[in-house]
Amino acid sequence: MKRTPLFSLLSLCLATASALDYPCITAEPQKTGWPLTDEERAYVLKPEFERRPGSEQAKHQPTLWPVVPSAGSWGGTSWIDTHSRLVEYVKANAGPVDVLLVGDSITQQWGSPLDSGELNEAWKKHFGGYKTINIGIGGDKAQNVLWRLDHGGVEGLQPRVVVVMIGNNNMFFAPETGVEAAAKGAQLVVANVREKFPLAEVIAAKILPCHAPGNLFYENIKRTNAALDALSLGADSHVHVLDLWRDFLNADGTLIQKLFKPDNIHLSPEGYGLYSERLKPLLGRLLGPVGLGGDVVIPARKDNRRFPL
Repeated sequence: MKRTPLFSLLSLCLATASALDYPCITAEPQKTGWPLTDEERAYVLKPEFERRPGSEQAKHQPTLWPVVPSAGSWGGTSWIDTHSRLVEYVKANAGPVDVLLVGDSITQQWGSPLDSGELNEAWKKHFGGYKTINIGIGGDKAQNVLWRLDHGGVEGLQPRVVVVMIGNNNMFFAPETGVEAAAKGAQLVVANVREKFPLAEVIAAKILPCHAPGNLFYENIKRTNAALDALSLGADSHVHVLDLWRDFLNADGTLIQKLFKPDNIHLSPEGYGLYSERLKPLLGRLLGPVGLGGDVVIPARKDNRRFPL
């Protein structure tokens, strides 16, 4: 099927949805801010496919999906409730932080208030001296992260470094959207973070490999990372691209199995150990060997229980 070039669709739909230019305005009633109005909450509780760009005109415009903010959906209120918990977590930690982690489940599994509330062993070992805030949500795509960033997801934080890894879940839709659009979605997440935190340094980690050579997911990740290279994120002196692709592969391109869980997507403790080793020189250069000294992600609540689990 012949695809309409992405830039043609962007020119047809160009508008400003917030301070950051997004390529299309949807019918969403509240483009930014938190808390949500009743009207916005009703809108985001619709299935995500009903809110995609072009849906109002019954137009199929998949190349716009990764580049226009959209709340996620797991059915019912589960996703928005999860985002709400992270908003409260961010409020409780407002102010200066060393590291802000942004992404999907691979980021969430560094240690999150959505899980045990504890940093994983690799992060504690290598970066325990840095005050770290993690807003990763499993299953998120670039468009979901864009929405969260614009709807209270980082409000009040003052990070010194932001680590972004996003795009894996966009691969489920890459046969429709194309890999260039998926890469552009990741680029916009970085641009959003740069706009919100102009004094922060951003580490943009390219998508990790998964599955096996010849698998469509594997090949589309490889193509998306190449498309990210073409976008020259590192041309901004405050953006530092981290390419981990070869670190996680054998010479023949297959996954180094000990670095992955059995699903061949998520990382094992050894995988996070390697990720830490590759991240450490960058964080050390940007932050110094010791951060603000906050080695606890989640402060104790007044009733002595950890912040929401």
